[in-house]
Amino acid sequence: MRELILSDVDDIARGAAILGAGGGGDPYTGRLLAEAAIEQHGPVSVVDIVEVTPDAVVVPVSFMGAPTVSTEKLPSGQEAIVALRTLENVAGLKATHLVPIEIGGMNSVIPVAAAAETGLPLVDGDAMGRAFPEAHMVLPTLIGVSCTPMVIVDDKGNSMVLDTVTNQWAERIARAVCAEAGCSVFTVDTVLRGDQLADGLVPGTLGLAQRLGETVRVSMDPVQSVVDTLGGRVLITGKVADVDRRTSGGFVRGEARIEGTGEDRGSVLRLSFQNEHLLAERDGELLTSTPDLICVLDNETGEPVTTEGMRYGNRVAVLGVPCDRRWRTPEGLRLTGPRAFGYDHDYVSITGGTK
Repeated sequence: MRELILSDVDDIARGAAILGAGGGGDPYTGRLLAEAAIEQHGPVSVVDIVEVTPDAVVVPVSFMGAPTVSTEKLPSGQEAIVALRTLENVAGLKATHLVPIEIGGMNSVIPVAAAAETGLPLVDGDAMGRAFPEAHMVLPTLIGVSCTPMVIVDDKGNSMVLDTVTNQWAERIARAVCAEAGCSVFTVDTVLRGDQLADGLVPGTLGLAQRLGETVRVSMDPVQSVVDTLGGRVLITGKVADVDRRTSGGFVRGEARIEGTGEDRGSVLRLSFQNEHLLAERDGELLTSTPDLICVLDNETGEPVTTEGMRYGNRVAVLGVPCDRRWRTPEGLRLTGPRAFGYDHDYVSITGGTK
């Protein structure tokens, strides 16, 4: 067990925004919530997966919606706690630990704020090893854990409890509710027992985010430092020439075009995203795709550039990073590969080859 203090939050938010592959919600908003909670309630206890007892009740708390909306429609700060207490009452359980559902942007630091306010320990891990846009795209789905009961709470105080027949149905109904609530809600769902964490979580990702954020902050060559830390590679270095972005159905969807500079001059990289970057094509060749991570960084500072924050003229480096091995299985690819998002492509790994 270790303590997460106020000065750690900035590094975690920065690193998580990189690991979020462009999504996960605005890290700035989440960072403010976490910092305020720690200032008021004190440090957060963080535990490794192996420290959690088999009968523990581990509860993910998260934001659902379009990241473009989260930058303008700020939360009240109480949604996650209301959702947690509602789940405990409805399901007749008592949470012993909290955990991020994904290691990306806002959704990595919202659990920090909730842990500070409740005094519950936070598990160092998450259910994706990155961010994915849909609620059922989590490792617990692969081991038969239900997303429901799922509690949805909006900024106006409305709440709903879902009990669905499949995790895909939980996503469909929750997304419709999210869209009606202004494309921004908080959810508590996918409750795990302690003995399910090894199969249902990617271990150590909160600590990885913190190390990654610190590396970017202190490195003389932050982009290369990120590549070295994550074992990825640079797909292109260039300028954002165009972004076509729209909010629909509770997601931010779109495409971006990056024109190469320096050694990459003359090449064009096209990104396709749904909250997170899903495809990267250079000069008509698909270089990599979901479930591998496609991360966009400021080419000078190494700061993450999210899908909602990408603008014409940004000088960026686009990275490809290998995903957790479980996403590369046939079951994992059915859930999170390109065809799961409607693309007529097989998975292309950043490490080479298709599956």
